[in-house]
Amino acid sequence: MDIAIVGAGLGGLALARVLHVNGIDAVVYEREAWRGARGQGGMLDIHSGQRALRAAGLIDEFYAIARGEGQDMRLLTPDGTLLLQEDTPDDAPLLRPEVDRADLRNLLLDSLPEDVVRWGHAFAFADKGLLHFADSSSAAYDLLVGADGASSRVRALLTDARPVHIGKNVVEIGIPDIDRTHPDLAAMVGRGTYWVLGDGISLAAQRNGDGRVRIGVSFYNTAEDWFATSGIPFDDPAAARARLIELLPGWDPRITALIESCDDTIMPRSSTSLPIGLTWPSTPGATLLGDAAHLMPAVGQGANMALLDGAVLGLALAAHPHDFPAAVKEYEREMFERTGAAARKSADMHELLSSPDAAQKMLAFFQPG
Repeated sequence: MDIAIVGAGLGGLALARVLHVNGIDAVVYEREAWRGARGQGGMLDIHSGQRALRAAGLIDEFYAIARGEGQDMRLLTPDGTLLLQEDTPDDAPLLRPEVDRADLRNLLLDSLPEDVVRWGHAFAFADKGLLHFADSSSAAYDLLVGADGASSRVRALLTDARPVHIGKNVVEIGIPDIDRTHPDLAAMVGRGTYWVLGDGISLAAQRNGDGRVRIGVSFYNTAEDWFATSGIPFDDPAAARARLIELLPGWDPRITALIESCDDTIMPRSSTSLPIGLTWPSTPGATLLGDAAHLMPAVGQGANMALLDGAVLGLALAAHPHDFPAAVKEYEREMFERTGAAARKSADMHELLSSPDAAQKMLAFFQPG
């Protein structure tokens, strides 16, 4: 029977890999023209998702690309007060190592036979066991798995739920080759994450494996149209950086120097999520995983849940190779419970970060009692 996976993100590739190691064929249809067609984002904190990589037979390869030092963290208030500094010993276990999303995706891609991923196939709709693509081609399927992210087209086959804005807007910027170009800022950021919280705003600067520091400036309790009203001229990078700093009145100049030193890559991103605890009646022939199934606030759970989704579904299909409906029901039962709990935790963390005293609450989170 034909298993069609729409989307070559982490969850879809984890599913394809677990099926492959269990002797089950699947095809992944991806709209991008090739693996490097689009940037894959920054670092991921992989914790529970390591179980999926074990099931995929890739845990040793994962440890080879993971960055244990990425677990380092510095937590500050906008006036530059250092509240917490955690430095990871070199021999510490890799419980929550950071990894470049692109590196992890490449690891999964390289673990699959070359013909598993079909690039340049943009899913349009499904009808009577046929996938239809934007180029008018089609392909048969017995099981369709929507792994096509937050804006999933497959989702509509199972539920009317749609992502909604959560009152958070993020401006993504970065400093390339920071150790060479800005060694003083490199020392300030450290080896992992440099996190400033306060005033309903957060600035998170994070080391990437390629020497770039990616920075996200998040504005909480803001409307969906906030970018249009913020006065940030995204078509003029220098003016955009200046406006960003204006939006951080009273912040320590050492912190805003991170913004001044960024290159011209400036990306606005609105944050959305699906309803917490979203479920749907089990439907023969189709299911969802990853952000398509349970998009939640970005606080370190999404990628782990997607990897686990792929592994759990793959193992269920391997256990019921001739009964896809039973496998899907088994997977969805586990997935709904696991990701519902993760979504609730993520929503609680989002609420904490949006509070006026977020820095002190976060300090208490990391140092309870």
